Amino acid sequence: MRLGVFTVLYADRTLEETLDLLAGLGVQAVELGTGNYPGASHCDPDALLADPAKATALRRAVEARGMIISALSQHGNPLHPVGEVARASHETWVKTAQLAELLEVPVVNGFSGCPGDQPGARWPNWVTCAWPEDYATVLDWQWREIAIPYWSEQAELARTRGVQIALELHPGFLVYHTESMLRLRRETGPQLGANLDPSHLFWQGADPVEAIRALGREGGLFYVHAKDTHIDRANTARNGVLDTRHYGEVLERSWTFRTVGYGHGEQTWRAIISTLRAVGYDYVVSIEHEDPLASRDEGLAKAVSVLHSVLFTEPADEMFWA
Repeated sequence: MRLGVFTVLYADRTLEETLDLLAGLGVQAVELGTGNYPGASHCDPDALLADPAKATALRRAVEARGMIISALSQHGNPLHPVGEVARASHETWVKTAQLAELLEVPVVNGFSGCPGDQPGARWPNWVTCAWPEDYATVLDWQWREIAIPYWSEQAELARTRGVQIALELHPGFLVYHTESMLRLRRETGPQLGANLDPSHLFWQGADPVEAIRALGREGGLFYVHAKDTHIDRANTARNGVLDTRHYGEVLERSWTFRTVGYGHGEQTWRAIISTLRAVGYDYVVSIEHEDPLASRDEGLAKAVSVLHSVLFTEPADEMFWA
């Protein structure tokens, strides 16, 4: 496995400055944002597709520092009920797929999206319960009429571009846990898989190790983010895990994103890495820094330190003892 970083945390720095910093930390891969929610400060598809020489220069800048581009990320909502919002997300995805083919990057990360509750809706409607029956009706319509047709077409586009679509399991969107990811994959084909971020599973009460097992067994694990979550036991005992407070209200929230090792101990991360190896995942573990209690530099350095100590970087030997 390789240690990577999602570079959006340094959007205010140049790509070269960011690459130099990461190389100095021993990072081996970079995940670059190409628009939608992550922005495109380090990797603008419009500019790079218009001038392939610039794309070649970007790739060479990464490789000259001993790194690879592990993924392009364009997390948006292509199923948004407002047409212009959905189109903007979709167009960014299409351009990102084209750029991934040009740069020979095998994975494009994103969100599954979330529709409204009916044609003409203004806001996305994320269904979280089965009763009253209205919610089940909405959810069925979202999947049958919107998500499956859209992602079936995008899976074919991905196949023609030679890329895999890695959807992040993220609450607020149709794909938010293991079951919903596997459902979409079964409905649309093998080009769709998971970008597994343990932090979103931790706060939902799911075990990332079991998610890795289930996704890995079906060949549906394409990418991994490294981000942690601290569960505030007192606030969760009082209010449960669903929490709409601002992320900055750390003392009041039921959970808070943390850098690796500050939500769950090293033993948890050893189990995650070991299970990734057991299911055959041998690609990049990409740090995503969103810790409100740590600076970017220190939070990243802490995550790098923990992951350097737990990642397997050499192939396993044959079992000479068995």
